[in-house]
Amino acid sequence: MIPPAHAPEFLASCGWAGAEILPLAGDASFRRYFRIRHGDRTAVLMDAPPPHEDPRPFVAVAEWLADKGLSAPEILARDLEKGLLLLGDFGDWRLREFLDDDPSREQELYELATDVLVHLHQHPPMPGLPPHGLEHWLEELKLFTQWYCPAVGLTVDEAAYLDAWATVLKPVAEDGLAPVTVLRDYHAENVMLVKGREGVSHFGLLDFQDALAGHPAYDLASVLEDARRDVPPVIERTMIDRYVAATGGSNVFERAYWALAAQRNTRILGVFTRLWKRDNKPGYRRFQPRMWGLLERDLAQPGLEPVRDWFDVNVRPEHRIDPWRQAA
Repeated sequence: MIPPAHAPEFLASCGWAGAEILPLAGDASFRRYFRIRHGDRTAVLMDAPPPHEDPRPFVAVAEWLADKGLSAPEILARDLEKGLLLLGDFGDWRLREFLDDDPSREQELYELATDVLVHLHQHPPMPGLPPHGLEHWLEELKLFTQWYCPAVGLTVDEAAYLDAWATVLKPVAEDGLAPVTVLRDYHAENVMLVKGREGVSHFGLLDFQDALAGHPAYDLASVLEDARRDVPPVIERTMIDRYVAATGGSNVFERAYWALAAQRNTRILGVFTRLWKRDNKPGYRRFQPRMWGLLERDLAQPGLEPVRDWFDVNVRPEHRIDPWRQAA
């Protein structure tokens, strides 16, 4: 978490000469974040180093979300060629830690998380977003067979795996629910509680640069089946019902919810294994037992039988949670 050498020059060019640059956070990508202090002013510096990262999608989605009445970081200054953005500072109230300290507010704040999506989904998808549909879902699922299975010593029939998933996901892709802007990583570590703002704008949104145009169930599954935080099943059930009531949805939405939750959690099992094996980030192994608990709950739902059967034959219990218990 050493600031890039050109950061002081960039800050000086936008009126922050001599500011302190303090480590704030990194993530699963090459992006890094620093808090900038200058007197009583603060901001956040995003370092998205080219060629690994491109800050332009973040800027475009942030401005679009703000235009729709949601809270995304204000772009205070930018040097897109060097991958630097100076962002408005949402403060230190991250939803994850806030709820860990005060779980009595889970119902209230997950209601707000659901209402943010209801608000977002009232608008057509942001123009120009790539589609997130059946072809993309199936491609993402290969991360499990290509990274997870070899890591636990399994050789599996990938063709049968993809056929099972296609059987489950094709009806979701054709269910007639209009596409929406999918943030893709909407969960408690990517939401800030912004002081002085109310309603859906109370939630400061982060990490949305990979947004796509996809199914309205995807982000709800993302926040309620959180890879990093346990969400009580009763909260999950209540929020599914809340979303359906607010949008006039039906059992079509719920079928999609469980199928896309299962797709997402299977993909993440592969992603976290790749982060360990390829990117030398072994800390992600500790989340795998939670991911298996979520996936097994998803696979128990009606409509997931083809995928559940494939897992029962190809990925036995000893290759699920057990390999990750020590890391957890």
